[in-house]
Amino acid sequence: MRLPLIPPSELSDEQKPLYDEMKKGIASNFNAFKVLADDGALMGPWNPWLHEPAIGKAIWDLTLAMTAKASLPDPIRQLVILVVGARYDAAYELYAHIAVAEKEGMSAHRLATITADLKPNDLSPEESVAFDLAFTLVRGGVLPEPIYALAKKTFGQHGLNEMIYLVGLYAMVSTTLNGFNVPVPERE
Repeated sequence: MRLPLIPPSELSDEQKPLYDEMKKGIASNFNAFKVLADDGALMGPWNPWLHEPAIGKAIWDLTLAMTAKASLPDPIRQLVILVVGARYDAAYELYAHIAVAEKEGMSAHRLATITADLKPNDLSPEESVAFDLAFTLVRGGVLPEPIYALAKKTFGQHGLNEMIYLVGLYAMVSTTLNGFNVPVPERE
């Protein structure tokens, strides 16, 4: 870990409101995995965001917007997030979203296949479209028209837009986690 965790008692005046806001939002949206150290410090991507509160606040606001206004079903969202995490080999992202996906009933076989950066053979037609979109986008370049058109037909323009933004958000989260070598807590 390249940035030390910041215990609540050591937060600056600029960091404290962001910490409070993130801790409250995490409790309501991200509770399937460990996010707090024993001393109350935020772990995962939230710690680096606290180190740069102006940037961290902007990223947190985007995260909230992508969560609060989500129109895609959560299993589709988790599939997309896991595809991104697998491509970036972002350990904390995989740890966190495997926990969420397990809680929602995703099979161990499917999780193993996705985290191996492979396409599971048991996806529904909608899941297959979401996988193909995320898998293609994280490899760079323009999203091919057939995938774009099929995703639009499957999820509508708003759902397609949301999926593209979700890939971008979690690519940024993965880059943050990898850049700062954010560790994974021990699983219970």
